[in-house]
Amino acid sequence: MRTLVWFIYFWGYMLLHLSDLRRGTRALEAGDWATADALAAEHVPHWANRLLKLAGVTVTVEGLENIPKGRPCVFAGNHRSYYDIPLVLTQLDAPHGLVSKKEVAKLPLVRGWMRLLHCVFLDREDPRKAMAALNEAIDLVKKGYSLTIFPEGTRNKGAEGSLLEFKSGAFRVATKAKAPIVPLAITGSRDIMENHHMFMHPAHVTIRVLEPIETEGLTKEEIRALPQRTADIIAAHLPADSGNR
Repeated sequence: MRTLVWFIYFWGYMLLHLSDLRRGTRALEAGDWATADALAAEHVPHWANRLLKLAGVTVTVEGLENIPKGRPCVFAGNHRSYYDIPLVLTQLDAPHGLVSKKEVAKLPLVRGWMRLLHCVFLDREDPRKAMAALNEAIDLVKKGYSLTIFPEGTRNKGAEGSLLEFKSGAFRVATKAKAPIVPLAITGSRDIMENHHMFMHPAHVTIRVLEPIETEGLTKEEIRALPQRTADIIAAHLPADSGNR
């Protein structure tokens, strides 16, 4: 029943506020980003917070003081669950756009709200389109918008505390925009759904917002080392007894 109610709310909220989405889309297309931003800031966290509550999720967040004030950053977190999306939309300083796989852009209504959040859709199968998406992300950060990226590129189905290899795209965005990287260590999100055959289940999630890594002025060698450096920082704040790399 919990899962059914969750899905009804998931789509019902977006249908109920379709007029707001259309208003935001028109504003975005007219260059009125302020109106689009205001609508996204009002509706997205409200919708995502309710999804967490319907699933019975409780959250502990540590280290919010590590988020840079007055300038954009690139959040880079480990990726365990579909629920990482509503978690990062509600538990950071504000809802920020995400760099997401292109398939998400095919979801009706969802893609519209993601556009208002200035999300970027990445096509990894087409190098030219992938580069264009990364350049779009760089431009957004230069304009003052923070972004969230999951450098593993997909949900890690391994043991709690493990990590997949971090891909370089997130770090290219940060270094080209001269923005700090803020590592996120997320623990427990698979217990909400994936560990229960995709049925919603009450769970507790811990998000640790770690100290930012400044990217301006790094050498080429230091830039190449950023993915592994960030992965190591995150791994140090995940459960040490569950197979960290």
